[in-house]
Amino acid sequence: MNADKMNLRDIKKMRLNRHWSQEQLAEMSGLSIRTIQRIENGNNAGLESLKSLAAVFETEIVDSDGKMEMEQTRKEEAYIQNVKRFFGLVVAVVMLLLVPFIYVVQDSSNWGIFALFSAPCLLAIIVFGHQAFGWFGDEWIRKVINKKLKKNQSLK
Repeated sequence: MNADKMNLRDIKKMRLNRHWSQEQLAEMSGLSIRTIQRIENGNNAGLESLKSLAAVFETEIVDSDGKMEMEQTRKEEAYIQNVKRFFGLVVAVVMLLLVPFIYVVQDSSNWGIFALFSAPCLLAIIVFGHQAFGWFGDEWIRKVINKKLKKNQSLK
């Protein structure tokens, strides 16, 4: 469990690690003992209750039902599929260019024809690579911004 993030499923564990009773947690958070019991039993909690608990544990609240995790997993699976397709394309292009390359090696006067034949293939690799990996796309921009923000926070 990350020290600065809290999952609803971990509230009881966090309370017990601090050797607090439900009554003590209720008093510190301003919630009723019954609300603490409900949350620890897996019932839904209101935003204000979550904020109160997060303040007591000096942490943030994270998605407890796993929706964000599932969405991230789907994104990662889509990324992996794109990578597989990209490398499949690379293998296909290499196989496609192999015979003309052997022909050109045997008769060097055909390099111009080989270049004209291979240029669209290489362009397809570049375009599909850009699509698959998102070079300089929204994801790249977000990563650069997050990296800069983390650097700036560490300097403070």
